[in-house]
Amino acid sequence: MRQAVHQIAVETRGRGLLEITSAVRRWVAEQGVAEGLLTVFCRHTSASLLIQENADPNVLKDLMAFFDRVAPEGAGYIHDDEGPDDMPAHLRTALTQVQLSIPVIGGSPMLGTRQGVYLFEHRRAPHRRQIVLHLIGD
Repeated sequence: MRQAVHQIAVETRGRGLLEITSAVRRWVAEQGVAEGLLTVFCRHTSASLLIQENADPNVLKDLMAFFDRVAPEGAGYIHDDEGPDDMPAHLRTALTQVQLSIPVIGGSPMLGTRQGVYLFEHRRAPHRRQIVLHLIGD
């Protein structure tokens, strides 16, 4: 059994979903682990991770519109230390996740045909986000 840990930096351009699947797949392939478990962890409270369809860009547009309705700006939040998008970003993170577990088989993450790994940036301003990859297996 072996373990490997890596950190990737993702530059966002503000709110939106950024696919990071290729970076994740590339790193896993470099580790030489045939079978195991990959943990993908986002080190932030105003950005999150999703496994989502990567074939139709309208899925991502609909997700953005949904979260705009569920956690809108200007809804009278008490916490607004960093601006009007501060608390909605925390709510959106709470409704999604900051950690993903993905089985690795044959040296590759076992994502479905149309599944991609996304960093979901919830803030309007660009940010540099840190994603930790932890792989354990043989």
